Amino acid sequence: MQRSAEKTPDNDFSKGSIARNILSLALPMTLAQLINVLYSVVDRIYIGHIPHVSADALTGVGLALPIITVITAFSNLFGMGGAPLCSIARGGHEEERARKVMGNSFTMLLAAGVILMILCLAFRRPILFLFGASDATYPYADQYISIYLCGTLFVMTSLGMNNFINAQGFGRMGMLTVLLGAVLNIILDPVLIFGMNMGVRGAAIATVISQGASAVWVLKFLTGKKVLLKLTRKSMRLDPGLAREITLLGTSGFVMSVTNGIVQIVCNAVLARQGGDIYVGIMTVVNSVREIITMPVTGLTSGSQPVISYNYGAKCYKRVKSAVKFMTVGCIVFTGVMWAVITLEPAFFMRLFTQEAELIEKGIPAMRIYFCGIFMMALQFAGQSTYTALNRPKQAVFFSLFRKVIIVVPLTLLLPYIGGLGTNGVFLAEPVSNVIGGTASFVTMLITVWPSLKDNK
Repeated sequence: MQRSAEKTPDNDFSKGSIARNILSLALPMTLAQLINVLYSVVDRIYIGHIPHVSADALTGVGLALPIITVITAFSNLFGMGGAPLCSIARGGHEEERARKVMGNSFTMLLAAGVILMILCLAFRRPILFLFGASDATYPYADQYISIYLCGTLFVMTSLGMNNFINAQGFGRMGMLTVLLGAVLNIILDPVLIFGMNMGVRGAAIATVISQGASAVWVLKFLTGKKVLLKLTRKSMRLDPGLAREITLLGTSGFVMSVTNGIVQIVCNAVLARQGGDIYVGIMTVVNSVREIITMPVTGLTSGSQPVISYNYGAKCYKRVKSAVKFMTVGCIVFTGVMWAVITLEPAFFMRLFTQEAELIEKGIPAMRIYFCGIFMMALQFAGQSTYTALNRPKQAVFFSLFRKVIIVVPLTLLLPYIGGLGTNGVFLAEPVSNVIGGTASFVTMLITVWPSLKDNK
């Protein structure tokens, strides 16, 4: 019965139009990414409009972002590490292996969630001050992250296991997973923040409840009758070899998320020293806009990965190449359009998050610098996703580290002191890294991976 379900058009990616296969996943996954971004972005929009304390409150939540990023990184480690392996196994008709990959990933997600929650709660004060908190902003950062951490298991389950819903071809169901939580979050935010006068705490409580609802939805579907590969207790028994394989492949997404967190920490620390709390607030807005812009790109690359992995497992290499081409062109076109929009109207994006005149005035030039040439980032995403989808963890990990750790962090520390750039140097580090890192990742993929994809079918 499972084999017949596997051969339906929505689940067999070795047949039909490549563009249709990708878009059937990418469109709902892009919408899901948009909705997922709303979790944190909507919180910041509402927090940025709290009377009298909006600037300090927004900055405080921005200081908590690296911790949230680390939690997301561990979700990617086991979720995005297992999903391509699951798709490759499905393409080769190894259903039992695919099921074990999913179960082992879930076990590791739960274990990592418990450990993260305990450690971050225990050390949150020194961590937040290390990230650039001041006496004025620490209380807001502490209020938000203390509550958010209580829902760590919900976050790990909803983000990590939703990858396996998409890997089986159920893109719409994966979208509904995130939609459920986002709608709850949007409804609960104003009620708790303003209606019940809970401020930053209300935003965190709304997020935890919303993520909890999404986690329940994911587990109900993956243990239900409609799914192709059911999550079972037997599949959750850890296989050391398989766990290592999942972790190795997921290290790319993990490193990318962790290095994003490291960059946020370094940027906040340098900006606090160079320009004060107001520039930490500006970076919070810039990061929020970046999340909105990269959301469709992430949706397209995430939608492409199951198609690439499945066809790679089925040895349909010509279709693998077509999928990579479609993904790359789509990413470049979208990011090019967004670069033009931000260059022409940066004030619109600033006002989404704050009405503080000084923050808007100083944020406009910072935003133009940060997003300059953002289309080059598309090459990084395309190359990275191809490495991961084809089970090439070493290349994927290297280019994750290369762009963020080797390029962005040193530039963030050095550029402010070159030619009197000051805070502008911090924002300039991102476009420079996009050009160097994006080109290196994509060109290397074309040289090392492309020639090996000689079609056998």
